[in-house]
Amino acid sequence: MPEFSDEPNFTVAGVTDTTNLGGHGSDVVVRNREGLAKATAALAESPQPPESLAATEKSLRAAFEKDSASYDANYRLGKLLVEEGKPREAIPYLERASKINSGAYDSEYELARAHCAAGDFQIAATEARALLPQHDTGEVHHLLAEVAKKRSDPLEAVREYQRAAELAPIEQNYFDWGSELLLHQAAEPAVEVFSKGRKLFPGSVRILSGLGAAWYAHGSYDRAVETLCQASDLDPTATAPYIFLGRIQNAEPTANAEIAARLARFAQLQPANPWANYYYAVSLWKQRKSSNDNQNLPKIEALLQSAIRVDPNFAAAHLQLGILYSEQKSFPAAIAAYQKAVDTAPDLPDAHYRLAQLYRQAGEKSKAQQELQLYQQTSKKAAGEVERERHDVRQFVYTLRGQPPAPRPQ
Repeated sequence: MPEFSDEPNFTVAGVTDTTNLGGHGSDVVVRNREGLAKATAALAESPQPPESLAATEKSLRAAFEKDSASYDANYRLGKLLVEEGKPREAIPYLERASKINSGAYDSEYELARAHCAAGDFQIAATEARALLPQHDTGEVHHLLAEVAKKRSDPLEAVREYQRAAELAPIEQNYFDWGSELLLHQAAEPAVEVFSKGRKLFPGSVRILSGLGAAWYAHGSYDRAVETLCQASDLDPTATAPYIFLGRIQNAEPTANAEIAARLARFAQLQPANPWANYYYAVSLWKQRKSSNDNQNLPKIEALLQSAIRVDPNFAAAHLQLGILYSEQKSFPAAIAAYQKAVDTAPDLPDAHYRLAQLYRQAGEKSKAQQELQLYQQTSKKAAGEVERERHDVRQFVYTLRGQPPAPRPQ
């Protein structure tokens, strides 16, 4: 298993950067490292159940109606309802199954899982821990980690994910362990966990994506880009590595050639994806040699318009389009784009700031003052949210620092 340093010196860091095509000193604060960590954790979320489960549910309900005293009928229907995202409906069936066959691991595990999904965290934890004397498995520890995570106890979640990976070294357990560490900006151990996961599961795009995000949180920009490009090349149809690369690109003043090549491929392979169009547009903008380099402006505008056609509420694309129009001195079009950006995302400080500047240039002092006030309010709110998050991160990492090191790999 991964080895933690005997004297870890983890760094908690948030970055201030800009997600715009131009750039000025008071641009919106973007928590790029925190954002990548959250995006990594989101890769673990379960997809929506397929519609085909509806037919299965109908069949299982019929079996239950035929024999409501059957353990199998209650258990199978309850388990399916949990998988369909209907934990409250599942609980009575699973409770009945547990009474019919007291001590049956399957029904009791699924009952604990249902209570966790329904928000009954204390009940779920009690039920899961009751299984451990006879079933000390990675599956049960993973469930306990999920309960701890939802109860906002990240240290307990990390411990349980680690135990799950020790008992059941599967891809899911390593990914969830690494992403929980990354989510709380424990970058160094996250790199170690994802690195171990990469060796065990070299074909996992999300493990590789998590490692790239961990390197970025660690401050190792070149290794982050290299790893994420490898993830993108491993499966060119996977969206996550492109999104991560796009977010990293947005924080940089100029284009990275390796990132640019992948984002061009992203737009080519997924022309209907608004993020593919948006990030490729930003990439082309940052490849310009100077502010007078207008060669790709029509293409950039077309890409941003394509993103907006797919998602009319894509605030970032409206903002970037406004920046493009503003540089072209098409001020009415720029104002309209900025206004659309704040309409769809009222807490976007940069759009308010840029609107204030254009209104001031147009002599509309009242509107300029109003937008400047909104800029100050939204900037203050964003800064407060950043500081609260970073305080929570510090508490997690400093507590983690005091934990005993994990044993060395065998």
